[in-house]
Amino acid sequence: MKKLRKLGAIMICLAVLMGVVPAIPARAEETSVGIPMLSVQAADNTILSYKYSETKKLKLTAQNTGGVNLKNIRITPRVSEKIEEWPFEIENKDYTYGIDHMEPGEKLTVEFEFTARENVSLTYYKLPFDFTAEADDESGRKIDGEYGIYVKTIAKEEEKSQDNQSGQNNQGGQTTQEPSGNTGTSVDDLPTNYGDAGGITNIDGGSSGGGNVSTPRVIVTGFSTNPAEVKAGSDFRLTIHLKNTSKKTAVSNMLFDLSSPTEGSDETASPAFLPSSGSSSIYLEKIKANGTQDISIELNAKSDLVQKPYSVEISMKYEDSEGGQYESMSSVSIPVKQDARFEFSEFEINPATISVGEEANIMCELYNLGRVKLYNVKARFEGNGIKTEEIFVGNVESGATASIDGMLLAEEATAGPETMKMILSYEDESGNVMESEKEFQLEIMEAIMDDMNMDDTMMEESKSSLPIIPIIVGLLIIAAVVVGIMIMKKKKKRRLEEEEEGLVDEYHRLIEDEHRES
Repeated sequence: MKKLRKLGAIMICLAVLMGVVPAIPARAEETSVGIPMLSVQAADNTILSYKYSETKKLKLTAQNTGGVNLKNIRITPRVSEKIEEWPFEIENKDYTYGIDHMEPGEKLTVEFEFTARENVSLTYYKLPFDFTAEADDESGRKIDGEYGIYVKTIAKEEEKSQDNQSGQNNQGGQTTQEPSGNTGTSVDDLPTNYGDAGGITNIDGGSSGGGNVSTPRVIVTGFSTNPAEVKAGSDFRLTIHLKNTSKKTAVSNMLFDLSSPTEGSDETASPAFLPSSGSSSIYLEKIKANGTQDISIELNAKSDLVQKPYSVEISMKYEDSEGGQYESMSSVSIPVKQDARFEFSEFEINPATISVGEEANIMCELYNLGRVKLYNVKARFEGNGIKTEEIFVGNVESGATASIDGMLLAEEATAGPETMKMILSYEDESGNVMESEKEFQLEIMEAIMDDMNMDDTMMEESKSSLPIIPIIVGLLIIAAVVVGIMIMKKKKKRRLEEEEEGLVDEYHRLIEDEHRES
């Protein structure tokens, strides 16, 4: 058995050298790579405004925030023919901005030139941008994400005058306070990769308050979730922190309405987050001047969400102390995680019982049933009586199958079948290492000598222990005895023959005598 195994190993090595069989992949520490990450955000931290028919450049900043080189970076605005979704003239067939290569930490400015449509109104647009990239290493890991930036559009003078007149009619002579061309409102970076912790955006939507009263603005200063990590298919509490930035005017009669983007196919399309119970509207009585308040809502994340950040839009309506009406909008970005979900097939162990010094082949299949990719998968076999063995499996895509195939070397005998375990380790998108275990049984017996080898050994021992001279003397004695016996037998035979001849002669003489007498 051992000779056959050695011969098989030699044949495999020769096949590898000749290129017939691929070499076994290196272990995890030799092929492990960093996590590729790309961040896209606004180059200017203020809201950009476009007057009707005005052409301007919109600038974004792309940065390689991961630990590996990136290639084939593509950033594309999500253009729409509908004016309510896209305020710019569609002048190009493809607005994709390409970057060939980025090193870790490298930051580049991305520019898009847009012309506002002539018939735009005074409003705010959220412009979505999609981006993709690829790790420039052996893994070739691909990443994607999205980023949203707000811009303001300004209508023609006659349209603005009509809007002002309409506002005066609705408010009993009160004038509408319009935002200036550039409000200077800070736009925090929206998260654009899986490792991000979320983001906040505040937009001032205008007011109909009195001209002698300073405009009270309510902004979102932060948010938290309970639990801290939101998982797809689970309920969580979203708490939003609010602040009245006016130091003179309190706000009251506040109504907040929360909405999230629609996800899924046409048949299963629904908002990414839905209230666990009740409606998506929240009422708050008052926030004093320069005061802060929190609002909370129980939400449920869809079970089929892809692992990435999702935005929640917050529209706000409130009044000042003189009854002036105000509106504004904010958004928060909530990262959603998907739990890794996988199963193993039954172990195939051949042979199920081995002796010390022998090996057993163990195999099983790994099925990735979840919606996330498993990175740097490794399998480690441990147990009493065997040498610890580790196998590098590699990356396993969602819905894919990977084979685990190892050889277990027996070092010590066990008292019957022994329970041992396989420990599977993998990394998630953020590089966190997770582990899972699966048990199996193997029996190891004491080493038994080969019968053929034992017979050869015994013969050699018997040959070496026999004395040569006594054997020769004994053989000579036996030969002499045999010769003596043969001689005695020959003499006895001759004597019998002589006796028989004498008897025959005597018989003939008797016969002759009888004839004479007659």
